[in-house]
Amino acid sequence: MKRVAFTLVLAFVLWTLMFCPLTAPRFDFWQMMAGSALLLTSLATLFAPAWWERLRFTRENLLLGVAIAVALWGVFWIGDKVASWLFPFARAEVDAVYGIKEGCSPWGLSLLLLLLVGPAEEIYWRGYVQERLSKRWGVDRGFLVATALYTLVHLPSCNLMLVLAALTAGTVWGLLYRFFPERFTAILLSHALWDAAVFVWFPIL
Repeated sequence: MKRVAFTLVLAFVLWTLMFCPLTAPRFDFWQMMAGSALLLTSLATLFAPAWWERLRFTRENLLLGVAIAVALWGVFWIGDKVASWLFPFARAEVDAVYGIKEGCSPWGLSLLLLLLVGPAEEIYWRGYVQERLSKRWGVDRGFLVATALYTLVHLPSCNLMLVLAALTAGTVWGLLYRFFPERFTAILLSHALWDAAVFVWFPIL
């Protein structure tokens, strides 16, 4: 657990540097995100490489990954409309998140999200953190704590909509991993596809 705790502290520091309004302007967001993804995935692989053995790139996993990504995009589309109705500040906060991609190549950003950021987050948060916590405390508590941590790491952004987005998506992927760990490949693919879809291909505006 000391290794898990070490990586979690590191994740909180990195996410604070990337998202906190006081520190974010000092860094190139996408360079920081790419470096953080590589670092945390490397540590997860070093400490618990078993996630690699659960990868199964079958047609069924591919189709399931696409279906999960589409369904989650739909949930966020509905959530965006409800949030805009409930909270006057919602639209501005969502626009602030989308502002991160300003000036970026859509193709380059798509590849980064598909091939690195999306898969890395699943490998680290579900394949490593949730897996290790579940082995230590049981699958239910492991899911709850891992999802809470995934949500809390976004708090330094001071963006309620981003935090709620992390809570929603983290709950979905965490539940899927809780009940269907053998479908880790589909969960990983859904995260990668959803990232690219919601952020680049079909932004929710």
